[in-house]
Amino acid sequence: MPDGNPRTRRAIPPAELLITGVHVLDPRAGLDEPRDILIRAGHIAELGAPGTLTDADAAGTETIDGTGKHAFPGFVDPHVHLRTPGQEYKEDLVTGTAAAAAGGFVTVVAMPNTDPVVDDPSILRALVDRAQQDAGIPVGFLAAITRGLGGGELTEMAALSDAGARGFTDDGKPVTSAGMLRKALQYQRLSGGVIALHEEDPALSGDGVMHEGAVSARLGLAGIPSLSESTMIARDAALAGYEDARVHIQHVSAEESVQALAAAKAAGARVTAEATPHHLMLTDEAVRSLDSRFKMNPPLRTDQDRRALLTALRSGVIDCIATDHAPHARHEKEVPFEQAPMGTTGLETAFAALHTDLVIPGELELEILIHRLSAGAAIFDLPVPRIAPDAPANLCLVDLEGQFIPGANGYASRSENCCFHGRRLRGRVLLTLAAGALAYRAPLDAPARTLSAR
Repeated sequence: MPDGNPRTRRAIPPAELLITGVHVLDPRAGLDEPRDILIRAGHIAELGAPGTLTDADAAGTETIDGTGKHAFPGFVDPHVHLRTPGQEYKEDLVTGTAAAAAGGFVTVVAMPNTDPVVDDPSILRALVDRAQQDAGIPVGFLAAITRGLGGGELTEMAALSDAGARGFTDDGKPVTSAGMLRKALQYQRLSGGVIALHEEDPALSGDGVMHEGAVSARLGLAGIPSLSESTMIARDAALAGYEDARVHIQHVSAEESVQALAAAKAAGARVTAEATPHHLMLTDEAVRSLDSRFKMNPPLRTDQDRRALLTALRSGVIDCIATDHAPHARHEKEVPFEQAPMGTTGLETAFAALHTDLVIPGELELEILIHRLSAGAAIFDLPVPRIAPDAPANLCLVDLEGQFIPGANGYASRSENCCFHGRRLRGRVLLTLAAGALAYRAPLDAPARTLSAR
């Protein structure tokens, strides 16, 4: 795949920064200890023992006391909806990337189910140009597999790849025709990139609005069975294996899906997969509230499904974490549950929510969480953030004890349909450096003061 415009953002001056005494955790580099980090011209110039580095010879360098804080490689989200073009009342490149940076993300990959759909090179080029003016962190773009997401005609995948597409997806809709998907996989081998798949059999999902099970029966709501997802994963993994093509399975939600993934990987298929924070943490019991923030597709399922996802994330059967950040305007969500659109936001809360509910109780190791929060980069052939000399500064500074309540002081996102809204979370992002530039700094008047400059 050509390098032309694979990631875009507006021009921001490179950072000149010294972070002292911060605990660096970078699982890929084998780092888990206090360090000083010197950043010059947007690159990590040096790592040293605490107290050994100085900024005295670098005019304009800011010093931040990182004592008691952690530095992680920046997070990469391979599945977000930035709603541009055409739905900017929900989100846009400015607000979406601001939300990402506030959550510690240094790169995001945007989906093409916009208005118009990103199914033509001219639309993608215009989107890339807009990102170069508006985006606060680098953005990668996926293009549609089929024109208009209609499932009937392939897009010009090679031309879209040349225009900068990192891969292809009809996210929001499945590719229901096995023959059409096979043809797309054949073209994908020529054009490069990855085919990312929303796995759902519409004939099985029907008019369902939540997981099919005991809770849906009690509430009298139409359900979506796990079978709708798992059977499509098994089919598409078989096609990927037959065509020796790269396939990425989006937002896995069910135990049967994990079993299908494990079998495909064991058979040698080039299949990767993601899980979202909400599917790793929540269950269909939350839907008893009939709060539309808990309505998403795929739906929240049972605790047995949730635990299967967590086991798969820990083992690597599920490769990475993605938020599926799906903003909706308030008037769209504040309707009866059955009528509300699917989706929850998640960029600003992903790390803190997972740290609060999974790491602190001991269900997931912190180093695995940090690894999986950036593992999506490699899947889409994007640089993997690392804290190492000469690497671009792609990192976040985090106070693991810092607490906040999502929504209490508003959101960076234009929308507020967050399923963790109003919960007290522990693990506050204080600062994000993306592609060598300052992308986010927590307000000094925030509940947990973040930075101490000297």
